[in-house]
Amino acid sequence: MRSLSTFRSPVSATTLVELLRWRAMQQADQPVYTFLRHGEVPEGNLTYSQLERRALAIGAWLQKRGMASQPVLLLLPPGLEYVTAFFGCTAAGAIAVPIYPPTSARTLPRLQAILTDTQAQCILTTAEMLPTLQQYFGQMPEGREKEFIAVDAIPDEVAGSWSEPEVSGKTVALLQYTSGSIGTPKGVMVTHSNLLHNTSFIAYQFRFIERIRVVSWLPPYHDMGLIGGIIYPMTDGGHVILMSPMAFLQRPFRWLQALSQFQATISVTPNFAFDLCCRKISPTQVAQLDLSHCQAMITGSELVRPETIQRFEEQFGPCGFKRGVFMPSYGLAESTLMTASNRPGEPTVPLVVSKQKLQQGRACCDILEEKATNIIGYNYCRPDQRIVIVHPETHRQCAPGEMGEIWTAGPSVAQGYWQKPKESQETFHAYLAESNEGPFLRTGDLGFLYDTVLYVTGRLKDVIIIRGTNYYPQDIETTVEQCDPAIRPGCSVAFSVEEGGQEHLVILTEIDPHYRPSAQPSETSEQMNWKVLDGEKLIRTIQQTISEQHDLRAARVVLLKAGSVLKTSSGKLRRQACRTAFLAGDLKLWNEEADGTAESLSTLVQPVAR
Repeated sequence: MRSLSTFRSPVSATTLVELLRWRAMQQADQPVYTFLRHGEVPEGNLTYSQLERRALAIGAWLQKRGMASQPVLLLLPPGLEYVTAFFGCTAAGAIAVPIYPPTSARTLPRLQAILTDTQAQCILTTAEMLPTLQQYFGQMPEGREKEFIAVDAIPDEVAGSWSEPEVSGKTVALLQYTSGSIGTPKGVMVTHSNLLHNTSFIAYQFRFIERIRVVSWLPPYHDMGLIGGIIYPMTDGGHVILMSPMAFLQRPFRWLQALSQFQATISVTPNFAFDLCCRKISPTQVAQLDLSHCQAMITGSELVRPETIQRFEEQFGPCGFKRGVFMPSYGLAESTLMTASNRPGEPTVPLVVSKQKLQQGRACCDILEEKATNIIGYNYCRPDQRIVIVHPETHRQCAPGEMGEIWTAGPSVAQGYWQKPKESQETFHAYLAESNEGPFLRTGDLGFLYDTVLYVTGRLKDVIIIRGTNYYPQDIETTVEQCDPAIRPGCSVAFSVEEGGQEHLVILTEIDPHYRPSAQPSETSEQMNWKVLDGEKLIRTIQQTISEQHDLRAARVVLLKAGSVLKTSSGKLRRQACRTAFLAGDLKLWNEEADGTAESLSTLVQPVAR
């Protein structure tokens, strides 16, 4: 087990700038970042001293332009330039704003909203991406007079003119824009102290790991990719092997291949990635892997499913992947990143809960009940990071096992939303009704505490309430995806719509592009290697299955073309946005002849056999 001093700087660094400079002095020639081109070929390395040199050069360049204390947009592809751009912002005393680079006109509204919110005058990018960015920014009134800086064109010698910025632990280092899964993205103000506290929380969890070597394919524009995959390993003195998200999605084997090749001990990824690996990686490929060095696999960003963990452990056990490696974690941008997690090295044991009692707002363990559900818990939170469960309307603290909104307080909680005092007050300054304790961060997530373990059940605004009973959309969506192999995993959405004074369940689900309607000529299907699907039969199957498993009737099931379900840049389902698109009739239907509007829901409720 490593001593505390190896993951907390002996110089008691209060900012990322101080910590980076200390690492560069202590571990000058040790590699800190390696990027894999196409997810396979090492394209370049940065040692700690090289990282410092590049960060100071970029920082000096920004200081000359008066960017200290100002938001600076990071619009770069995944790679080493992205890493140096981020640390260059911190070295300048500027505020880094990571954003997903625009890829089409469809992505411009989010970029324009962030540009308007930050009023940023400076954009960091690469020489290769510069012309494309200038073209996109030219389409926006706010973007025509911005200064673009290609970080890869800044010479190292500029570092000589760098001066120590006037920053402290309370200085905002990062604006982490929320994913927008339930509303307009907001810039979370994350300070240097927030980042150092949260990364030390992660480091403490990994104190038993002798060698910190991380593989990450996560997008650096997302808090899990930036903080968990880039910032944390640097603060802990580790080495990170990076690849682009596209390289992983195109061939999931590349991620596990990198874990094997570099004998990585840690990785960070959402739940869906493990499902994708189980589906796409063949037994022949599994035989080529050695995952015996993996000691902690952080999984978060979305609800962690017990069946996913079990399936991955079984499928990749033959190549050395051990039980107890999974580390389910819960967190959010407003709390920097990690809020609670499982203790690594311990097998993940889900809680078996009565589905009926859960729908009534309370947890009740009943293994013998016919309709039960398994929930993953998070059994560790730092002593200085408090979690309470609160009734969202009365602000009364809930009893153990009672469902409510998750509130948290502690040094990892960010300072609020950029330029949004009203929303900041509502979200970051909540107080308990009886004791007036606070302030707490309202997470907007639902959950309960059982034997001091935190269990998360879903988003407060996504909960479906029909006839006074709570239904969690992710449970219904999982049921839908298991109905037929033609349904694309992770691409189903459940929500409710009011009609005639009552709430009705609506399901949107994407169909694999290899499937075509059964009405299509069979010879065409054979020629194009298409599979035939009876859409009406599938809809009836989905309705029947939902009725049997949830005692709930789906008023409408809409089959969509692949890529139609709206998601955030980090892959989260945007259920409320999907609901809006459904009500507007703005859906890409799998069968173009079908009716995709929501008119007269009551006439669309089909009888379901029981």
